[in-house]
Amino acid sequence: MDTAETIKQLDRIRLLALVDFLALIPLVICFVIGSDAVKSILGPIHGIGYVGLLYLCAKGAGEGRWGWWFPAIVVVTLGPPGSLIGDIKIRRELEAAGATT
Repeated sequence: MDTAETIKQLDRIRLLALVDFLALIPLVICFVIGSDAVKSILGPIHGIGYVGLLYLCAKGAGEGRWGWWFPAIVVVTLGPPGSLIGDIKIRRELEAAGATT
């Protein structure tokens, strides 16, 4: 497995997760206060980000870069939190593997 390509894919996931997280926070606030106008804008943005994260995580799992737990945690946490947790876990594993070789 190509570690550099795995890191590049993790970078894409991290960037998309951060952008999606920035849309998710005000979206949750809007659901609490009931602002429909903002929900109609941020809802689709978060939805696209969520699908993108799920696709990138499933693609990496299908390529054998990480396990299927990664897309599963994205589904369970509704996107950004799970993808950031998975990103950190995989980077630590790659660093540990690099230190032992």
